Amino acid sequence: MTELPATALLETHDVTNQPEAAGDRDLWTDDIVLRLLAGRDGKDSALAAYGATLGQRETREAARNAERHTPELRPFDQAGRRLDEVIFHPDYHRFMATSVAAGYHSVAWEHDAGGHVAHAAMVYLASQVEPGHCCPLTMTYAAQPVISKTEGLCDDWSALALSREYDPAAKPANMKSGVTLGMAMTEKQGGSDVRANSTAAERDGDTWRLTGHKWFCSAPMSDGFLTLARTGSGLTCFLVPRWLDGERNGIRIQRLKEKLGNRSNASAEIEYHGALAYRVGEDGAGVRTIVEMVHHTRLDTAIAPAGLMRAALREAFHWVSNRLAFQKRLIDQPLMRTVLADLALDWQGALTLGMHVARSFDGHTPEDRAFARIGVALAKYLNNKLCPMVVGEAMEVLGGMGYV
Repeated sequence: MTELPATALLETHDVTNQPEAAGDRDLWTDDIVLRLLAGRDGKDSALAAYGATLGQRETREAARNAERHTPELRPFDQAGRRLDEVIFHPDYHRFMATSVAAGYHSVAWEHDAGGHVAHAAMVYLASQVEPGHCCPLTMTYAAQPVISKTEGLCDDWSALALSREYDPAAKPANMKSGVTLGMAMTEKQGGSDVRANSTAAERDGDTWRLTGHKWFCSAPMSDGFLTLARTGSGLTCFLVPRWLDGERNGIRIQRLKEKLGNRSNASAEIEYHGALAYRVGEDGAGVRTIVEMVHHTRLDTAIAPAGLMRAALREAFHWVSNRLAFQKRLIDQPLMRTVLADLALDWQGALTLGMHVARSFDGHTPEDRAFARIGVALAKYLNNKLCPMVVGEAMEVLGGMGYV
């Protein structure tokens, strides 16, 4: 069906000097900086297809739906039985399926050269359109080096977490074509001081039972969570499956967090009520085990701000290219060009730093590992400090109506 234009000739005035909504974009082809930093010179068909899909106008509208219609917690069914499920808008699931099929979560572990660089490029592209769905995929990506080294898990969690099939069904991992993973680590009394955690773990045969509260759980509809609990030997890392054979695990979602951004993704407070869990890593070595996951999440949180900056700068550029002020296009005003140039340098610097760190994740030398460990923390800090200032300036470029 042909889309009719909105009416611009109104009873009291004509609508003029208002830029039309942008049409389809190609986030890969249009970004020469990304192509150069990714080392592919535009030849990566997977990244090209992903960038083209994300840039479509229809995809951007789907992103607005996912952000506008926030997740809904359903703790009970109509009869009062526990559900502890989160319901998402269909367009959120659409993004999950698209990114899983592209390999956002898996490409780094598929033994192709430059896998972490390709993964970082996908994080950057997705963050420009719908950052909320990145959380469960980032956690799934980051959990892989932990669970892949763990022997004795009853299901092949590592292989399922690498699957490119998105399966959001509420059923056990061994009945699914693919799984996602989350993390539940922070508690009220300690925050980032996780050694103050008090969640208790008791042995139950070959498995464990966890009891305690987690102040922050990323992506509570994931199929499993890496978490910390205290055994007789100290803090230990566990994998807690979301669903068991024939029953729901003892995971209670207390509430969803009220957030300023990232609203399409659910973040929650949860409680473990004798939740079944599998030990991951050595008993008492929980922090040392889970920090490997934390280390890999930092790569994504270092590169995502560059995507947010790019998106903000693109909207500002679209506005000033189509808006007149004082007999000139805004883009032709010298001071405006200076502001945009400064913002472009900030964005390119953030992207360059993030991709440089990603390349060290692909390295195999002691120097690569050392730089990855230190560089990713600094990149995360610097880029996230810079991002709000760049986005704020870009919003000011749009002026009052554009800001709204």
